[in-house]
Amino acid sequence: MKYVGLYTQQVRNNTKSILLLVEFPLILLGMVFLFIAVMQYLSVSNPVYFDWNDVVGTFLTVMPFVVGVVLIWFMIAYWSNTAMVRRATGARPLERRENPRVYNIVENLCMTCGMNMPKVNVIDTPELNAYASGVDEGSYTVTVTTGICDRLTDAELAGVIGHELTHIRNRDTRLLIVSIIFVGIMSTLMSLTLRLVWNTFIYGGGRSRRSSNDKGGGVSMLVALLVAAVMAAIGYFFTLLTRFAISRKREYMADAGGAELCGDPLALASALRKISADPALADVEQQDVAQLFIIHPQKLTSGVMDFMNGLFSTHPSTESRIAYLEQF
Repeated sequence: MKYVGLYTQQVRNNTKSILLLVEFPLILLGMVFLFIAVMQYLSVSNPVYFDWNDVVGTFLTVMPFVVGVVLIWFMIAYWSNTAMVRRATGARPLERRENPRVYNIVENLCMTCGMNMPKVNVIDTPELNAYASGVDEGSYTVTVTTGICDRLTDAELAGVIGHELTHIRNRDTRLLIVSIIFVGIMSTLMSLTLRLVWNTFIYGGGRSRRSSNDKGGGVSMLVALLVAAVMAAIGYFFTLLTRFAISRKREYMADAGGAELCGDPLALASALRKISADPALADVEQQDVAQLFIIHPQKLTSGVMDFMNGLFSTHPSTESRIAYLEQF
């Protein structure tokens, strides 16, 4: 794999973060415009009277409200990202007196690479896994499970923590947090839209179908439901786009950085083998949060959706990562 320096990787990730910041509102506003256009078309009795000026006027009226709500939503989520991720993973702060071994390893590695000490969290579970999160010096966090602390040697644990520190140094965590927030907003909006239209179809549309004065009400609601389904599909497509934006090479680079920090590539390779044998965390249900972990924390099963998740996964296979480390 071609060598990429720390500064180059930081610039790339910053650029991707900016692209996501621009891409998301454009997709969202495009969906709003589409929904308004379809609803306006359904509201006219004769398609000849359909006026795009009405669509544009309505869109320009609602656009500031949509942008304002999403901007406030994003800012709240962005600055509360640490609590958000911690709640999604079941992590808690780890006190130094509780596990001085982990703190010593983190401190030594931070001194080696000249970075400030991040926060340290722990997930109380016997399974093995770890992740890094945060968007700035005040929120950068390294999280490990109790299982990984108990079952890895010092050298292996140093390799894993070095991997997570490299994600922070490369600003991978900022890119991931931005994508998690955007996907979360999109998912929530789609869910609310589908629920609203469905309730209208069930409770409002049913009465319309029974009324002889409004025989087209049921059809209109059905079309609205289909429009909402299209919007949900666009939201899912956005999820795939964010996964494309997050290159799998970042894991190879974090592995290389972790191996360099701990000074023992084979120790990190050994740690990855152990983690891959038992990485599953039952409490981590969100795919976007799961991509933070050093190895995907959900059990793999067969099926079309699992094939798709693997196809668009942000992590390369563990076997390829181990082979890469063994080349050092």
